[in-house]
Amino acid sequence: MRVTIHDREALLAVSPGALSAYARSAGWSRHEPYRVHSDVYIGEELPEIIVPRTERLGDYASVVASLIKMFATVARQDEVTVYRLLATADRDVVRVQAGESEDGSIGLNHGVDLIGGARDLLLAAACSLGQPKAVYRAGANRDAADLLEQIRLGQTDQGSFVVTLLTPVIPPPMSRLFSVPDDQDAPIERRLTLRLMEALAAARHAAEQTAAGDEGAFAEALESGVSANLCEALVRIIEPFPRLDINVLWARTRRVKAPRPVVRFGRADAPLLQEAARSLRERAPRPDVRLIGYVRRLTRGEAEEDGTIRLATKSIDGKAQSVTALLERQDYEHVVQAHSDRVPVLLKGDLERMGQRWRLLSPHLEEVLRDDEPES
Repeated sequence: MRVTIHDREALLAVSPGALSAYARSAGWSRHEPYRVHSDVYIGEELPEIIVPRTERLGDYASVVASLIKMFATVARQDEVTVYRLLATADRDVVRVQAGESEDGSIGLNHGVDLIGGARDLLLAAACSLGQPKAVYRAGANRDAADLLEQIRLGQTDQGSFVVTLLTPVIPPPMSRLFSVPDDQDAPIERRLTLRLMEALAAARHAAEQTAAGDEGAFAEALESGVSANLCEALVRIIEPFPRLDINVLWARTRRVKAPRPVVRFGRADAPLLQEAARSLRERAPRPDVRLIGYVRRLTRGEAEEDGTIRLATKSIDGKAQSVTALLERQDYEHVVQAHSDRVPVLLKGDLERMGQRWRLLSPHLEEVLRDDEPES
């Protein structure tokens, strides 16, 4: 059955950039201008077409409809299929496919987890565009949150249950203006999808290496965007299904030099990823921790202003622990006096575990607790 697209709003949703990108990917090339706002496209053994450069034409919807009909005829596809390709031709489309459904449906709770987990995967990838870390405070990363606000949820595919996430429009490259590699010059939306697929491939490889006995595989994958957040998001969407496939349909407006293949996970990967997330969280710095304790050791070189202390505290999980911290001169001198007076101090910083020991990063002395009874 032949279906023709008549909905004006649907036709107006197809951008001129998408029309041009589709035409070029299908074998046409721009030949010469046509009037003020359009171009003539030609191709070997292809009919001549006119592609608008702007949607500010009175008959733009009818022009789009005519082009869809032409594209469908040449590709020997139905117009609905061509329309769906055009609607996303200028965007990267992340596809998260559950390997369970035959009729295109899954359980409601599993569907909620699939969408939520897909969102968390993108958020983890967005956070890792900055400095790679084992754990991210995603809610505190304003840039990542703002980027995710621009992602849209697309339609699922017929015959399977696929969550589709659409990036904002990916503009074409401008390499003639800037002599930098395309990947470095790519807009943030494209760098997000590249990073996502890099991190997923690294997590897939790390899971395989860990199963083979490589204990450091996930730690080595941090530079590729793997984090506890990414592993936890994967566990959330892997566990309900026998397999999960993730890939990207790249925007036709900006080609990818080496397209990433489909990354597949199975239910058996979930325990490995869960343990990886736990291990990464355990070793990651705990931000903005306050520690109360007594100073046990003071160390400062003769020519140095800053000094290192060792703090005995029970503020870490209720257990007696020893924590080292490098304090700036003024805080160090206050701590020296607190040590002499045998009174506790309150320090704040990011707590990091190093093997069996702890250290406080970016430490700051908040208070010397002189009202407390001195230790006996």
